[in-house]
Amino acid sequence: MPHSHHSHSGEFCMHARDTLEEVVLTAIQKGMKVLALTEHMPRDLPDDLYPEEIEAGITNFDLWRTFADFCEQAGKMRATYGHLINILVGFEVDYIRDSSIQLIQRLQEDYKFDMFLGSVHHVNTIPIDFDRDMYLRAQASCGGSDEKLFEAYFDAQYAMLQLQPPILAHFDLIRLFSEDPTFPLQFWPGVWDRVVRNIEFVIGYGGLFELNSASLRKGWDEPYPRRDICEAIMARGGKFCLSDDSHGVAQVGLNYDKLLHYVESLGIENIYHLERLPMGQMLVDCLGLCKVRSVPVQNLRNEQFYLQYMQ
Repeated sequence: MPHSHHSHSGEFCMHARDTLEEVVLTAIQKGMKVLALTEHMPRDLPDDLYPEEIEAGITNFDLWRTFADFCEQAGKMRATYGHLINILVGFEVDYIRDSSIQLIQRLQEDYKFDMFLGSVHHVNTIPIDFDRDMYLRAQASCGGSDEKLFEAYFDAQYAMLQLQPPILAHFDLIRLFSEDPTFPLQFWPGVWDRVVRNIEFVIGYGGLFELNSASLRKGWDEPYPRRDICEAIMARGGKFCLSDDSHGVAQVGLNYDKLLHYVESLGIENIYHLERLPMGQMLVDCLGLCKVRSVPVQNLRNEQFYLQYMQ
């Protein structure tokens, strides 16, 4: 079953394109069965604004208002198109500092989301995936080496994981602007110990690991997370779900053919997805308000989505 647990739109995200409705309609047209609407959470401090936001004159208040508008529109999308596609309304966490935990909990209480994505985009409050210059600033804040920066990243990820997000998004995003994204993390014992710790924590509460195809459009030869981490997840019985991390209609389902090849090359037998439960249904085998379901990988290639778009 084709599905994506991670999406953005230009209506509510400055670095994306197209409206939320256009993204939903594209997913329906392509034959997706599950689509999670997961715009970024608002940031509450002026120091956390990105250069593009500062240039556009956007304030933190604007981010909060945009997020509220997203939640309203996402509900409308589910009411309008929920009979054609299983729409999950969620958001993408951005853990920046310890106080982010309280902010995330407040959002969950206020909006009663179906699910949320656990993400880290900052180390020592400095963005690590915006551009190379900012990455190097984050690296310098950790002593000037990728190894120490990676250790700090996975420590921040572990702090965020205490929220028990149903899905851990782009596990190794920290590699994006690193000197060598293909470098095997096992060669850094301090980093690898943290990777294993985080994997075991997610498995312990039943969370899913996102296989994210966005890295492929950014020049990588593998999705997030890379093979070394995926094999460690598999060895411990972890469960994977699929995401395109689309930022507009052109990226809905983009590179899902390569993503499926990657899944098959790893020997993954089942892919999992979330499904919103109807009101009153028993919460068994669930993450948040969603049922966890699975499909054998061998069945995916027979889906109309792959037959029509991925040959």
